[in-house]
Amino acid sequence: METTMAFLRSPLLRVALGVFVLLHGLVHLLYVGQSLRAFEMKPGMTWPDGAWVSSGWLSSDATRTVATVLLIVSAVGFAASSAGIFFSAGWWRTAVVAAAAFSSVSYALMWNGSAQNLDGQGLVGIAINVALALVALLGPSYG
Repeated sequence: METTMAFLRSPLLRVALGVFVLLHGLVHLLYVGQSLRAFEMKPGMTWPDGAWVSSGWLSSDATRTVATVLLIVSAVGFAASSAGIFFSAGWWRTAVVAAAAFSSVSYALMWNGSAQNLDGQGLVGIAINVALALVALLGPSYG
């Protein structure tokens, strides 16, 4: 048991977690590119058009702008979280949980209400957010 705890507190695992959190944040920027129509993440993908929260009262352009802002804030949150992990700051856990929650709510708001193409609507990202929040809440302390 002591060996396991020593491994969980190892600098290598701390760096790996920090890199993973940073890369997860960068994936949000891919969705920014998708929402700005700079590129398609996959053929025919129209995310965030048709988002349930804005349907009927926001245009597609306005919905894409809201999605872009939400995702940039999420990416910055994950970047700050990774910095906290890299530097063993005492606040890294709070930052990871806050970024994960904000990101999850953002994707939920931009969901189109369909059970099709859930991976393209952020479901995988939400699953990763839940895992990261659990690591932050239950995992080793680096601060």
